[in-house]
Amino acid sequence: MFTTRPELQGQFGMVSSTNWIASAVAMSILERGGNAFDAAAASGLTLQVAEPHLNGPASEAPIMAYIATDDAVKVVAGQGPAPAAATISRFEQLGLDRIPGTGLLAACVPGAFDAWMRLALEYGRLELRELMAPAISYATDGIPVPPTMEATVRKVEQLFREHWTTSASVWLKAGVPRHRSWFSNPTLAATYTRILTEAEAAGRDRAGRIQAARDVFYRGFVAEAIADFAQNTAHMDTSGEPHGGLITADDLASFEAPIEEPLSVDYHGWTVYKPDTWSQAPVFLQQLKLLEGVDLASLDPDDPLYVHQVMESAKLAFADREAWYGDPQHVEVPIETLLSSAYADSRRALISETASLDFRPGSPDGRTPPAVPQLVALDSTAMGGAGEPTVSSEGQVVGDTCHIDIVDHEGNMVSATPSGGWLQSSPTIPELGFPLGSRAQMFWLDADHPNGLAGGKRPRTTLSCSLARHDGRMRLSFGTPGGDGQDQWSLIFFLRYVNNGLNLQEAIEIPTFHTSHFPSSFFPRASSPGEITVEARFSKPTIDDLVSRGHRVKVAGDWSLGRMSAVAADGEPGPFRAASDPRAEQGYAIGR
Repeated sequence: MFTTRPELQGQFGMVSSTNWIASAVAMSILERGGNAFDAAAASGLTLQVAEPHLNGPASEAPIMAYIATDDAVKVVAGQGPAPAAATISRFEQLGLDRIPGTGLLAACVPGAFDAWMRLALEYGRLELRELMAPAISYATDGIPVPPTMEATVRKVEQLFREHWTTSASVWLKAGVPRHRSWFSNPTLAATYTRILTEAEAAGRDRAGRIQAARDVFYRGFVAEAIADFAQNTAHMDTSGEPHGGLITADDLASFEAPIEEPLSVDYHGWTVYKPDTWSQAPVFLQQLKLLEGVDLASLDPDDPLYVHQVMESAKLAFADREAWYGDPQHVEVPIETLLSSAYADSRRALISETASLDFRPGSPDGRTPPAVPQLVALDSTAMGGAGEPTVSSEGQVVGDTCHIDIVDHEGNMVSATPSGGWLQSSPTIPELGFPLGSRAQMFWLDADHPNGLAGGKRPRTTLSCSLARHDGRMRLSFGTPGGDGQDQWSLIFFLRYVNNGLNLQEAIEIPTFHTSHFPSSFFPRASSPGEITVEARFSKPTIDDLVSRGHRVKVAGDWSLGRMSAVAADGEPGPFRAASDPRAEQGYAIGR
């Protein structure tokens, strides 16, 4: 099939990401002798500067790492927990029935910085200065403003000018940043330069300097500024009232991004690895188990029956996500049963030839699923930064998250999905040049729900990344931004690559789809039973067939859903391949 850009091939290394600057930075790190883990850390920090409306220094970063020398897959879990003071009773005292989608109350402990530093510390080889220099340079000299950044700032301009004046001083210093103009953030540059300076003064060797940078962020001047701003200021949020934050210096000082084992399932000769149930990531694995009993290989990828089977499986898997997933350090998640063949067989039997309009979580091990709280949406019309800006009412992707995939000449691989700390999510901390995140909005204020709020607990994030092995070798790293769509669009890519024989670029570019049948993970937690969204490049007969099956079909723009990235290894360790998504015009693959 015709593609807008080629699938890249090489024998040295490959990078694909949702931002061309990050891809260039990662490749430059590989070229100067760094490995995939160094490249990921440097590009991750750079993304915080290049796309501040999609992620920031106070963001989250789930990272999957394949360490070739150990033949091991690890998860660097860059999702920070709720502050210790974030309790359901505290929100009840404030008269709130949900956590606001913006502002200081929604902040969790920032996880991304420590995750990038720990990845580099444990598995990388380059010096801290080499990892931080690109981000400092771009913050100092400026980045070319992407169209989604202009659109995002324009949407929250009134909020900034009227309520979040510290944000206005950074993001509106010369008016709304215009697409193709240059935007610098000297305050952030100074913050990162000071972290580097203090870390180099404190550390005697490479490991000591990276550890010192972690200490400066979580136990030094950065932590002091975060805690002071959260504890001593109040700002308007989606509740319609100003609130201060709950995060403290102790919350920050006690955090370390843990290194965890992944979950995995087998599918037609492939083993797919995902993070644990503090992420929605295992829903990808549940969908694979459901579809294992469906002959997708005999269907064209745009066949209406193909779309129908995938969407009905997604509805069942995401219902289980909503009912059962939570931080496994705080709740018992029946994940072994949820990923079992027997459970998938019983759930698959619920799929018929027509679309289900019901919300149907299962009963693993005979358990009764909790009721999903039914809430009336608050009036947040003036709060343009609420939630995660994933898909607009017109079906256009307007940005939300980033993704990076890397393979180096040794065969090491990284898949990472940094997000949060958006410039539109929370007021900017004036001494630091960046805002806190708003990931706590994903909690339910329900003590009986597995994703119910508790101090020190991680929210069940949508952030998800993927690695896959075939023939005993690690072969594939892939992922996409997109909130609740992440483990739908990436699944469709993987199915088309594995079942239909498409190459990476073809599997990315072919028209895609998703459902919003289940409650959204983001404020105000709406759902659209039976609704599926398809790109307009699907044929009219396919769309008509889906409608006849009872799907409530919404047609989005031709190139509007998802922003996939992928790299692959064909040998041990190479040669390598890479592909990127033309959607949103920022993604790029590079390699040689």
